[in-house]
Amino acid sequence: MTLPALLEQSVAFLLPYEFSPTVLLACIVAGLLYQRGWRRAGGGIGQAVMFWIGLVGMYVMLQTQFEYYAQHSFFMHRLQHLVLHHVAPFLIAVSAPSAIIGAGLPEVIHRHVVTPMRRNRVLRSLYAAIQEPLVSGAIFVGLIYFWLIPSIHFYAMLNVPLYNAMNWGMAIDGLLFWWMIFNLRAPGVSDTRHYGYRLLVLVLVMFPQIALGAYIALSNHDLFGIYAACGRILPITPLVDQSIGGLLTWVPAAMMSVVGGLVLISRWKHQSQQLDTPVSSTPNLGCAR
Repeated sequence: MTLPALLEQSVAFLLPYEFSPTVLLACIVAGLLYQRGWRRAGGGIGQAVMFWIGLVGMYVMLQTQFEYYAQHSFFMHRLQHLVLHHVAPFLIAVSAPSAIIGAGLPEVIHRHVVTPMRRNRVLRSLYAAIQEPLVSGAIFVGLIYFWLIPSIHFYAMLNVPLYNAMNWGMAIDGLLFWWMIFNLRAPGVSDTRHYGYRLLVLVLVMFPQIALGAYIALSNHDLFGIYAACGRILPITPLVDQSIGGLLTWVPAAMMSVVGGLVLISRWKHQSQQLDTPVSSTPNLGCAR
């Protein structure tokens, strides 16, 4: 294949399969606010790289030709949700972008949108309930199971609003879950989301994903016939397609809990060292009497 043909195919892949102005606008606004805030408030290069990889990953999964493959191959669909629900939100949350994005927000948005929302008791109570670790973990795993119920999955892949709700729901829930995992309040402020508690939740969400992925991967019959109805585009058998999709639900999804746990343990250790470091005091240099 010649270089011009390869470039043409690459550009064609990056074009939206089904254009969504909402996805495009959300990604552009998030990127612009982050860049504006990063210039104002500063931030680490590694922190910015993780944020941008996560944001671009979400865009690629939803607004390129990858969407076409995800609609015609079960394992590509599972890869799409692995990125939307695990990898991209993980990277965005672990980069701790709230302060940077907050610095990028115009003052009028802070005054008339953000501040009233923070003061609204209903919104605060709802957010606190969703972000309670066990609740957040149950929703995180529950959505994976729900959308993989064969009958529900069948209709979701045929109904455009339901299909969009599935993808948006996975992305938003992923952001909420990993945000709960990685973002604590300042030291000294009461917060029930202790490191140990969140480590426990990471362990608890791992095993249901392993069980579901193993069931799908080892099943000896086609659970998701919708892909045969829509037309498979990859030269593999339905059971091979399903087995790869099950493995994606089984191994890398569960491994994200391990990686997240390692990050939490590292931060926990760092915070403990900070708290254990004695504050140096100035020695008494007064003259003896």
